[in-house]
Amino acid sequence: MKNIHADKILILDFGSQYTQLIARRVRELGTYSEIYPWDISLNKITAFNAKGIILSGGPESVTLEDTPEISNEVINLGIPILGICYGMQTLVNRMGGAVEVSSHREFGYAHVNVESGSELLTGLIDDASKNVLDVWMSHGDRVVQLPEDFNVIASTQNAPIAAIESPNKKIYGLQFHPEVTHTRQGKQILQRFVHEICGCGSDWTAANIVQEAIENIKSQIGDEQVVLGLSGGVDSSVVAALLHSAIGDQLTCIFVDTGLLRLNEGDQVMETFSQHMGVNVIRVDAEQRYLEELEGVVDPEEKRKIIGNLFIKIFEEESANLTNAKWLAQGTIYPDVIESAGATTGKAHLIKSHHNVGGLPKEMKLKLVEPLRELFKDEVRKIGDELGLPHEMIYRHPFPGPGLGVRILGEVKKQYADLLRLADDIFISELRKQKLYDEVSQAFAVFLPVKSVGVMGDGRKYDYVIALRAVETIDFMTARWAHLPYEFLDHVSRRIINEVIGISRVTYDISGKPPATIEWE
Repeated sequence: MKNIHADKILILDFGSQYTQLIARRVRELGTYSEIYPWDISLNKITAFNAKGIILSGGPESVTLEDTPEISNEVINLGIPILGICYGMQTLVNRMGGAVEVSSHREFGYAHVNVESGSELLTGLIDDASKNVLDVWMSHGDRVVQLPEDFNVIASTQNAPIAAIESPNKKIYGLQFHPEVTHTRQGKQILQRFVHEICGCGSDWTAANIVQEAIENIKSQIGDEQVVLGLSGGVDSSVVAALLHSAIGDQLTCIFVDTGLLRLNEGDQVMETFSQHMGVNVIRVDAEQRYLEELEGVVDPEEKRKIIGNLFIKIFEEESANLTNAKWLAQGTIYPDVIESAGATTGKAHLIKSHHNVGGLPKEMKLKLVEPLRELFKDEVRKIGDELGLPHEMIYRHPFPGPGLGVRILGEVKKQYADLLRLADDIFISELRKQKLYDEVSQAFAVFLPVKSVGVMGDGRKYDYVIALRAVETIDFMTARWAHLPYEFLDHVSRRIINEVIGISRVTYDISGKPPATIEWE
């Protein structure tokens, strides 16, 4: 088998909201990449043995003191470097050029004029006579003086130095963001840097990832037993399928049915894994325990902690019966690792507790196996496809670890969960029926514990409210509310109110992120 980690690109992160997107774009080109914080030690950088380095953007200004700066040691490694936005500015600043605060900031779409003869950009333009690239800008500073041995390869009216390169040094800089889809030729620009300039291959494919993962699991586990907490979510489902492919009946899954899952979800999980795939799954009906623990609790963070801690407690109780188990499998994926370690900036604020990392008790004696630890969510889905999991399971919208517990505002009650399940199922089934499900990035219903006056037939009703939420996003860091057709929303609203006894009003959430988060809690 090919070594799918042989050719690698290292991304040094200066705090950009797009850093993970850079890594994903490189991997989509078939080349492995990882993200390190900008101030990681030189020893770790050299040990990674990358064929090229990309410097991300960031929110700081190189014109100020004590801001992140690329080191001379990295510049002098002798491998190609691409600086994006702030990454370009810190290169220029460190190498003897000049950057200043611009009197005219650029945020959004822009046209850059490309100079002929550029190693990085020439030949990427659809209409060579116009010599213009459609790009996405997001900067307040601009380069005003080049370092020695650099050329200007693109410009705008407001940024005369919008892209630079030094073919001799193999160092390149872009003031715009090639990683976002708004930059039309962004993929081709990254492809030229990764494949042609750095000389990387394209061995990072779903088939190769699965093959290597199975070999690694077999080598790591041997003939020992593994236990997995199966939630029915994308990550744990793919882990289960991967482990089952590698070690067969050495795997036992524990499926804790919290009573906070979507309609019929527990039965679907058992049907897919136990009946169709032959995986050994132990199902635990824990609805009553969860409802008792959550009684009277209204704070979202407290609910998350209760739900997470109870899952661990039940999982430990069940796994204690599996006396031969030596390994615990988890569905940890690469963004979990980055975000939980604060690797992007080292100064991450707690927005809400992560349900997948850091929740294991210290005294747990099982060894840990995390086959998806270096994969992004889109890669996890691709290997789920490769393993033959149902399309509807692996391409479904994100579902929070605490389940409906954080889609019921305030206290969680069985009545609320049952009403929400029915309303959510109507919303999602209609999205699928109208071919809109794959057009939005995430959609769900939220239960509001307030009552609203309604009229049903000749009677006055005083029942609860459901809010519908649907968003469009590339990276889930920013999102806009989905502009679903009015006729569709009208149809869904009428179905919910007519079919779900106890709901008298349906609203549609038109908040963007920011300022709102995607989930309500």
